[in-house]
Amino acid sequence: MQAKFAGNSQDAIPIDFIKADGLDTWLSDKSGQINAWVKSNGFTAALGQVLTLPDTGGNITRVLAGWGQASDHSKGRYWAASIAAKLPEAVYEFGSGLEQSELHEASLSWLLAQYAFDRYKTKSGSLARLKPDTSINAERVEALATAEFLTRDLINTPASDMGPDALEAAFRKLGGEHDAKVSVIKGDALLENNFPMIHAVGRASDQQPRLLDMTWGNDTDPKVTLVGKGVCFDTGGLNIKPGSSMGLMKKDMGGSANAMGLAHLIMALKLKVRLRLLVPAVENSISAGAFRPQDVLTSRKGLTVEINNTDAEGRLVLADALTLADEESPDFIVCMATLTGAARVALGPDVPPFFTDSDSLANAISNASVSETDPVWRLPFWDPYEPIIEPDVADLDNAPKGGFGGAITAALFLRRFVEHADEFVHLDLYGWTPVAKPGRTHGGACQSIRAILRVIEERHCHD
Repeated sequence: MQAKFAGNSQDAIPIDFIKADGLDTWLSDKSGQINAWVKSNGFTAALGQVLTLPDTGGNITRVLAGWGQASDHSKGRYWAASIAAKLPEAVYEFGSGLEQSELHEASLSWLLAQYAFDRYKTKSGSLARLKPDTSINAERVEALATAEFLTRDLINTPASDMGPDALEAAFRKLGGEHDAKVSVIKGDALLENNFPMIHAVGRASDQQPRLLDMTWGNDTDPKVTLVGKGVCFDTGGLNIKPGSSMGLMKKDMGGSANAMGLAHLIMALKLKVRLRLLVPAVENSISAGAFRPQDVLTSRKGLTVEINNTDAEGRLVLADALTLADEESPDFIVCMATLTGAARVALGPDVPPFFTDSDSLANAISNASVSETDPVWRLPFWDPYEPIIEPDVADLDNAPKGGFGGAITAALFLRRFVEHADEFVHLDLYGWTPVAKPGRTHGGACQSIRAILRVIEERHCHD
């Protein structure tokens, strides 16, 4: 689904955004009829409140949108989406009441309100479309919203239609749209090319495991590599999940979906970087060929890993992909994964933790998180926990006993496979919106990509 503004030439109904303490001022020069209409409909300019003003024929001539108190604005950009969702199908434009600095965010939130996962529905809903303000970068806003739609669509699609085969098809489609180079290593060719842990995790499925590899841009530009976890469904393997934990496992490829959304943004905005996108695409299934608890796997890097729980498979496939990414010493590696329940226990579904050893990078991500209204929160690579991920019989343990600091120990595991990149960040995403909110439908969630995009632009794109 592509996000689009209405054309600039279209007639549009203006929307006035009114702060609660500014309603009387707005009404002061209006007719008695308008004053009576506003008061009789109980419009107080509370945040998210909407009132249409009709002409004598009943046609909408103007919309009043409540913008609440100044303290309400910290609640984020999504209130413009709630306004869009309450309006009938027509073309609208922003009139008075928004500051210049608010126009970009309000426009993006309006486009986000257009999203609907209707692949399996026979009827689609109507849309309130927006004619963009001439002062915003409409192409950028459309790219941001389209990237979010791509991410949500990939996550929302059930595993019956989004297994490794379909994820590869979506990956190739994305590459084709931007003239990127795409290659795929599949099945036993993973062993021949030294990706043994990707192969081990996915070999029990009837859809072969694979490594998806996309490159775009000029080799002389800064090298930015995205690695996204592409576990299309996670049964837990032989350590099978209970039904209550398996219900959302179509979203276990949410890291790859977010990485693909970010890749789309980088390419659509034509950033001056050499982009590489790596997605180990597997299904963690159960069959006679499934990998087992207490197996010891040898990674691409040569480190051995004792398998103490086959449900801790995401870090295994990421380890091989991160090793490949690190081999060319890129300027920046970004790892995105729906990795641990511990991250959700710590920070809930809305705030993904991120891990990096670079304080300057951490500060840049935190600042971008605020400016882009894209929440993330730093957790530490806590070195004293390193012994926890070292078992007796191998170099690494994929599921340390005890359960303490699970998000941190998983991040430490991944860090073992990155040595040569200038900077590395790992994001432990939830990838899901449990309860619908303005601009964020229930279902697949796009998380962190606006913040990371801003960091890439500020730190790696130089004319």
